[in-house]
Amino acid sequence: MEPDEEKIETPGEQEEESFGEMFDRSFVPPTRYEPGRKVSARVVKVTPEWVFLDLGRKGEGVLAAKELLDEAGAVRVKEGDALEAYFVSSDGSEMLFTTRVAGGTAGSAQLEEASNSGIPVAGVVVKEIKGGYEVRLAGGARAFCPHSQMDLPRSGSQEERIGKHAAFRITKYGEKGRNIVVSRRALLEEEEERKTQEVMATLTEGMVMTGTVTSVREFGAFVSVGPIEGLLPISEIGWDRVEDIQSVLSVGQEVEVAITRLDWANKRFSFSLKKTLADPWETAVDRFPAGSLHAGKVARLAAFGAFVSLGGGVDGLLHISKLGAGKRIRSAGEVLRAGQEIEVKVDSVDPVKRRVALSLPATESPETPGEEAEDYAKYLAPPPAAPALGSLGEALKAKFDRKGK
Repeated sequence: MEPDEEKIETPGEQEEESFGEMFDRSFVPPTRYEPGRKVSARVVKVTPEWVFLDLGRKGEGVLAAKELLDEAGAVRVKEGDALEAYFVSSDGSEMLFTTRVAGGTAGSAQLEEASNSGIPVAGVVVKEIKGGYEVRLAGGARAFCPHSQMDLPRSGSQEERIGKHAAFRITKYGEKGRNIVVSRRALLEEEEERKTQEVMATLTEGMVMTGTVTSVREFGAFVSVGPIEGLLPISEIGWDRVEDIQSVLSVGQEVEVAITRLDWANKRFSFSLKKTLADPWETAVDRFPAGSLHAGKVARLAAFGAFVSLGGGVDGLLHISKLGAGKRIRSAGEVLRAGQEIEVKVDSVDPVKRRVALSLPATESPETPGEEAEDYAKYLAPPPAAPALGSLGEALKAKFDRKGK
């Protein structure tokens, strides 16, 4: 073959080369784990002593079943369940994982390794001390957990801490284990973040969800919906005006709310209870027909009149011109006060603009329209006109006439 002669490949050679390339691309070298690495795995088998984990194409791992026992002593996971674990070590093809460092054999070396790798450590709260709690870790080591690191902010938890078993993360390991600081909050925040990531793709604004009230404030309530917590403003609790939020909501109460804001970047979420209720303005025309009389309560006073609550989330405006029984008044406060119960007449209803015009039945007084106009005329009459001075010529003529006399 000449040097510049082009080689022609046969279809068989092309197929054989392509297969070889595909085989090379399909080969994935075994993954090397560093101690403390966190992985997500699926349970493939459960025995009384071990839980076997499928790590995908990366191999299989094992986890001590005693780490996953429930209060009754049974393993709380089954085949097909997903869980998260931390790599500890490998022995040949077997990779050992753990959900936390536990057991009486845990020595200072294991605790120091847990501190460096971030592996959780099992512990029990022994007693409350100044600034936090004393925690007894696996192996008998003593640690300190600050009050702020025991729970998530605004958790509202009032449970008894002493004697509680939990997992902690070592945030400080000093003096060869004589100065250990731990945090339970760090693990709770990680779990909360994991759940948040799972639901980000499933939650959308406008969805109606069931939540739990975690705290009540003057301006509203904080509600937990799954892994997220947001504000339910007092204006969004109901169609009726809420004066005392404590009489409507309480901590632990379940409520059905609509999601009105999902700000994942700033972790700010808002809910509305009102949007899950029927809109009272859809039936306002039938409930408050023009000309009908109703008992109402003065909700608030304004410069141009008073807003009167008719009940069911509908307020009407009693304009200042409808007050005073035909006499001119400067403010609605001269006639009404907030909270006063009065009888009103419906003049008109506009469900589109959400407006109800009201008047007082007393305005239908025996005074005639002429008398009312005459009464207002006293306030509007112009001042008496000044005497006419005449033209400039007439003024000069009068001046000369006076001089000639």
